[in-house]
Amino acid sequence: MKILVHDYAGHAFPTSLSRALAARGYQVVHAFASSLQTPRGDLRRNENDAPTLEFREIPMDPEYPKYKYSFRRRRSMEIRYGQAAADFVREWRPDAVLSGNTPTETQEPITRATVEVGGRFYYWVQDFYSLAVDKLLRKKIPVAGGLIGSWYRMLDSKQFKRSSGIVAITSDFTPILREEFGVDPQRVSVVPNWAAIEDFPVHPKSNDWSRRHGLHDKFVFLYSGTIGMKHNPAMLLELAKKFRDDNSVRVVVVSEGIGADWLRRESAEAGLQNLLLLPYQPFAELPMVLGSGDVLVGILEEEAGIFSVPSKTLSYLCAARPILLAVPKENLAARITRDHGAGITVEPRDMEGFLSAAGFLQASPKECGEFGRKARAYAEETFPIEKIATTFEEILTAKA
Repeated sequence: MKILVHDYAGHAFPTSLSRALAARGYQVVHAFASSLQTPRGDLRRNENDAPTLEFREIPMDPEYPKYKYSFRRRRSMEIRYGQAAADFVREWRPDAVLSGNTPTETQEPITRATVEVGGRFYYWVQDFYSLAVDKLLRKKIPVAGGLIGSWYRMLDSKQFKRSSGIVAITSDFTPILREEFGVDPQRVSVVPNWAAIEDFPVHPKSNDWSRRHGLHDKFVFLYSGTIGMKHNPAMLLELAKKFRDDNSVRVVVVSEGIGADWLRRESAEAGLQNLLLLPYQPFAELPMVLGSGDVLVGILEEEAGIFSVPSKTLSYLCAARPILLAVPKENLAARITRDHGAGITVEPRDMEGFLSAAGFLQASPKECGEFGRKARAYAEETFPIEKIATTFEEILTAKA
């Protein structure tokens, strides 16, 4: 059986699924977009991979990061990428395609091509791109925005209908799929996202990466991941301002793009010496990066609600460090952190609560240690890839 796992973003956790499926004897291609400015997984074959695994980088316009926040330019690039991905589907003729993290107009030709070659398409719902576009454009251009938003909703509805099955990352998505797109809940399988815990050993505070950056003897609030339109980088700026006179504390942000650029400008204007901005680090070094943090920080705007589940939080859980989140209370990442005692969560606009929680964690090593132990325990119980691969195998082969 030939399986195409298409993860547009090239994140780390889907690669572990592709590797596990290939190890079970399936012929697997893991496809992803080039030129994206986002944290990446290990997107190359290694000596332990099954011979039936292949990685395929599908070309994206190299100008994409420059125009990521220009709707018109970005859209044309995403459509061309989708057409290139569809061409590969027609060439390779997979039996099953699992595709996620993919913009609606990019997904459209991929779904069509899969059906054309007689394959089964599985829509891996990581968020609701069409609903986000609809909401954003209705605010910017009320009349035309509503028409464009309706177009995107219609495309998503058609793609869900073409799908042999739908995989949602949280049960919160099931009523949205039913109410917004008319999807029968019986067609939805819920498989929460995970982190590749097999690649996440717990590292001590003093490690090669922390020593390289002079962080081994500092108390570090660390943020690693995208800072985009769903985030509020001002939280990180104010965190650095809170501890600006304490030379033992650093705020470290590992990111690229519009949010990181804003932080760079604002921190320079404020004369902050304790805010360290770094580009995305190689995936192989991520366990050491997270191990360098004493508190791992996540932020998400109120509007994101349940629609976005920050994958960085799942990686944080593996690091055995306390987590501090400013995210909507109903978000799955917030619920996991609260319910499993992995850290502290506050509402996205509660700056006072966020800074107060940061101060508490900085002054409470015993509590931090307990949060970290519980975080890792949850990850070890929940994230082993063999259990997850079995679930996906059952989904992808049900109609084989």
